[in-house]
Amino acid sequence: MKLARKQFEEIVAEALDELPDEIAEAMTNVFVVVEEWPSREILEDMEISNRYELLALYQGIPLTDRNTSYTALPDKITIFQGPLEALGGSQRELKKHIKKSVVHEIAHHFGVDDERIRELGY
Repeated sequence: MKLARKQFEEIVAEALDELPDEIAEAMTNVFVVVEEWPSREILEDMEISNRYELLALYQGIPLTDRNTSYTALPDKITIFQGPLEALGGSQRELKKHIKKSVVHEIAHHFGVDDERIRELGY
């Protein structure tokens, strides 16, 4: 299913709005963006050869790794529209994939690793 960028961004915003208040309030210094596809540089850095494999990306310092004197540029969560849409399915299924990707990357912001995220169903 292919959505207009604005419609896709609205679903990402919906996912952020649905976060529990304590999670949303604890997210500090995080910028969430939508891009069509991951860049070649990102894929190379992550040693991913298939651009369809990367649905979203967290770039930053997890809260668990910061100290009290932490100051840096905002962390960045990028949601990749192309790979998510390529998963196929209905608009309802796409929304689930988008929301799951948003939560997955936010978990990284809080220092949760991929193994634990998978255990939690994300």
